[in-house]
Amino acid sequence: MRLLEKSKRVIEAQLSNTSIRALSGSMVAYEGQVSFKSAGFGGGEGVLAGLRQRATGEGLSLMEASGTGIVYLAHRGRNVTVLDLNNETLQVESEQLLALNGNLSTNVAFAGVRGGMSGQGLFTTTVTGTGQVALLSSGGPLIHLEVSPQYPLVVDPDAFVCAKGQLTQSFVTDVSLRSAIGQGSGEAFSLKWDGMGVVSIQPAER
Repeated sequence: MRLLEKSKRVIEAQLSNTSIRALSGSMVAYEGQVSFKSAGFGGGEGVLAGLRQRATGEGLSLMEASGTGIVYLAHRGRNVTVLDLNNETLQVESEQLLALNGNLSTNVAFAGVRGGMSGQGLFTTTVTGTGQVALLSSGGPLIHLEVSPQYPLVVDPDAFVCAKGQLTQSFVTDVSLRSAIGQGSGEAFSLKWDGMGVVSIQPAER
């Protein structure tokens, strides 16, 4: 079972008596003997996943496509990118996740507090295991940025899509950044990544 980039905005999922999980409503066409059913939320399994989603605001509604054939997936004309995971963990914004295959599990993790003044908790979706992940991006294809101990990376949270590797995340707060990142009020903050890995961003803000 493979995920292929059919075009810049469409993913092709080839099923051979297998199944795939994808964002609910993302099927735009299919061929063959394929059935669809709800696969719940991406924040774990069962009732706990639904409770976690409501508590954190982070989660996604998934469907499962099973059978033999080809399923074409897209979402609102956004760009798509397929990433391979090999016993790795990907930290991703839930709204950027289009599809998963292979032995992958999803959960919701606490990412920290948005600055000392606001005290607002932030959460992120994690995808762990071996398989493929199809991601969405706005404004163009994903941009992959290397992070090394010598060169930590700071990104706008509205441009952040995903991160993998031996990385630690922290928050950089600076009210002088308000005008630079388009925030006219409140506490401006950015995401800082240290360690060794790759952070992917989109060339547009949410």
